[in-house]
Amino acid sequence: MTLIQDYVRRMPCRPIVLSGPSGGGKSTILTRAMKEYPNSFAFSVSHTTRQPRAGEEHGKHYYFTEKEKMQAMMKNGEFLEHATFSGNTYGTSKKTVEEIEKSGKICVLDIELQGVRNIKNSHLDARYILIRAPSIKLLEERLRARGTETEESLKKRLQHAEEDLVEIEKNPTLFDKVIVNDDLERAYKEFVDLLREDLEKTKK
Repeated sequence: MTLIQDYVRRMPCRPIVLSGPSGGGKSTILTRAMKEYPNSFAFSVSHTTRQPRAGEEHGKHYYFTEKEKMQAMMKNGEFLEHATFSGNTYGTSKKTVEEIEKSGKICVLDIELQGVRNIKNSHLDARYILIRAPSIKLLEERLRARGTETEESLKKRLQHAEEDLVEIEKNPTLFDKVIVNDDLERAYKEFVDLLREDLEKTKK
């Protein structure tokens, strides 16, 4: 091993900022990668002011946080990014990300487009990856096939997805890699290949 190779091996893994509309295959690809490489990834658990849903655990799915405490944390600059959706605030804690980086694992931040822009303005040296369906029509078919959406929630998700894609087209440098999930096997390979160097570092 050369000195340069040894230096690269010792460098911390770069966090990945994942984004993409629900139904694009982001969770499927990430879940598969985490199963194949069980020692490589760690989720950055976000803080939120919303109430837990059935089956959600504090510290695992979110840090469920009182509105006043969340506002104090925002005021103290404790978040890399924060955003408000449907009256609830979500935030990515600097401390959480730093702890994962120190562990030697790849820190995964699953974030909406608004949050991606905010993190771009932070110090974080991350890889920005968008995973999306090839079309809004196919996205709608996938969401309908799940059977978990009402017509109202489906309409909102599709509108949100269309607005995001318009914004991404306006700013093509926002993401380092856009993976169009028209074939799951190919999309998964693209994702893993992108992280190959860091995955090698985390092998145990």
